[in-house]
Amino acid sequence: MQIGLHVSISGSIANAVTNAVERECSAFQIFTGNPRGWYTKDLANEDVRNYKKNLSECDIDRFATVAHMPYLPNLSTPDILSYEKSIKAMIREVERCAKIGIPYLVTHLGSHKGSGEEKGIQRLTSALMEVAKTTKDVTILLENTAGQKNSVGSDFTQLAEIFFSLEPADRFGICIDTCHAFAAGYDLKNQKNVKDTFEKFDKEIGLKHLKILHLNDSKGELGSHLDRHDHIGLGQIGNAGLSKVIKLMNKNKIPIILETPIDDRRDEFEDIGTAKELA
Repeated sequence: MQIGLHVSISGSIANAVTNAVERECSAFQIFTGNPRGWYTKDLANEDVRNYKKNLSECDIDRFATVAHMPYLPNLSTPDILSYEKSIKAMIREVERCAKIGIPYLVTHLGSHKGSGEEKGIQRLTSALMEVAKTTKDVTILLENTAGQKNSVGSDFTQLAEIFFSLEPADRFGICIDTCHAFAAGYDLKNQKNVKDTFEKFDKEIGLKHLKILHLNDSKGELGSHLDRHDHIGLGQIGNAGLSKVIKLMNKNKIPIILETPIDDRRDEFEDIGTAKELA
């Protein structure tokens, strides 16, 4: 079972491994820099060496580590300056992942800002293929959305359309977020519905392309299009459905990452403990 959390890199990128081990993770996700900025300082060679050393000395497999794109880039935007800036930011992020040795980079698919899904998707796919020219060492994972206004990629059919239009195909994969899927209208509340949902995914895209799963409960109701993560089992999805998701991912050897909130109700240690119990 490969399961873990999004962990902090505060102080040094090498601290990500330490934080993951302390939380008894067998997988983890990071931001390689400031998630709320356009640019971040270069990675220090010493920090990268220490990261690799720490990872080699623990039981976490490199292919259970993943980075996530910062929040600001938008690869579907009609604003040409923001679009070009977003591509440059993502190229830089791919290069950082390659330097660290992280094999996967998860990206949101962006907003077309009212310009229409077709044009937004055209811009998105063009940008992704330009980024993919950077290095062969990092696989870009497309994350499904909750179906917010002007977003693309919440529906498995549309996500498949985007995914299968990308070249080279081996540079891309999928990351499914359970909260986003539920908010987009895919029922995950019980074992049967989870089975049906992932059979739809397998038919449209293929489980072999699912490289990482984001395990989050949902504060919003089914089909609400609300991207608000909740603690495992305390949201609208609940334990029964999430337990089936975990078991299905384990069966298919897909690493699981929690992106649950930290608040007065529960901390990350309790969330990952709950997820392990549900397995």
